[in-house]
Amino acid sequence: MTGRQRIVLALVCAVAVSPVYGIQPVLQAAGRDLGLADGSLGWLVAAGQIGYLAGLVLLVPLGDLFDRRKLITVHLLLTAAGAGVAAVAPGAGFAIAGLALAGLFAVVVQIAVAYVAAVSPPGERGRNIGTVTSGVVAGILLVRVVAGLLGELADWRAVYLVIAVLCVLLALAVRVTLDADVPRSRDSYGRLLASLGRLVTSDRLLLSRGLVAFFLFASFGTLWSGLALPLGAAPWHLGTTEIGLFGLAGLTGALGAARAGRWADRGLAFSVTVWSLLLLAASWLLIAQVGSSLWLLIVGVVVLDFAVQAVHVSSQHLLTTARPDRSSGVIGAYMACYSLGSALGAITTTWAYSVAGWWGACLLGAVYALLGLVVAVSTRRLTVPRASTSVPA
Repeated sequence: MTGRQRIVLALVCAVAVSPVYGIQPVLQAAGRDLGLADGSLGWLVAAGQIGYLAGLVLLVPLGDLFDRRKLITVHLLLTAAGAGVAAVAPGAGFAIAGLALAGLFAVVVQIAVAYVAAVSPPGERGRNIGTVTSGVVAGILLVRVVAGLLGELADWRAVYLVIAVLCVLLALAVRVTLDADVPRSRDSYGRLLASLGRLVTSDRLLLSRGLVAFFLFASFGTLWSGLALPLGAAPWHLGTTEIGLFGLAGLTGALGAARAGRWADRGLAFSVTVWSLLLLAASWLLIAQVGSSLWLLIVGVVVLDFAVQAVHVSSQHLLTTARPDRSSGVIGAYMACYSLGSALGAITTTWAYSVAGWWGACLLGAVYALLGLVVAVSTRRLTVPRASTSVPA
């Protein structure tokens, strides 16, 4: 895999995931424009998440049946269509439908990761997955910054118009840059879903890494769903654009963890997982100091995102190595755990904040990290020791 191909796929991941999270910084403005009451604004956020979860189950397994280059191209165009509908929506119903459509096909991210795993030599798989997966976290964090700025300079619709244009341009770049990918499965779609269901319930490596991802991204979601609460309150009283800029700190940490793929190539995936989860738990001690120091918060955000990305890359390396013939399916199942964990973090953060303030939310985030560590350590024997080793169901 060439450097140019890695860059294109990293950009695909960054842009494709943006429609799911781009609505958050401009949520109130979009609600006013669409005539939604405050109590109904959650539907704009939930639409993309629901579509994304459905896509993980229904669309990602298609990568094991068809040429992934074609799937990436088509899914990018359909993501653009959904973002375009949201951008020109005359009312809330059309906006929700557009966001759900964009979220449904935003799972092109997982097909891109499966493509990388399939075309990479074993000794380079971790590095390539790490580079491309960095685009996902970059997209999640950067879209908060860009959407906040576009929302102030233009309006919320400009966010989705820009996303639609970028998706179309990337679809063309994928078609020109990537090589055709030969699918490894000859099963029908129905049989593939059935076999994936059996795999989810019987493959202990997938179950353990899925559970680690669940707690990992619950901790991640706790930070990014709740950080605006203390920053918008005393003593800082920061605006949405200023709060969005903290995504740049997270981006620094996430991109720094791209090296985790190289460590996984050397058979160090379990070690990386353990010390990264410990680092994740410790980062909450710094994040909890938000009331007294923004610098300590920034350091904590960098450390947290570094740790999350390191575990995430290591897990995907292990799963695609163990199941090369079902890489799309196992990544889809793994990412469903990611999605559920993020939702859990988002839901419980506001509850913890209302009950015990920001310290309570930080304690919750640290507990999620430690629960992930317990799962990883207790299932250590399932970890693939070397890149060439497979783990039976």
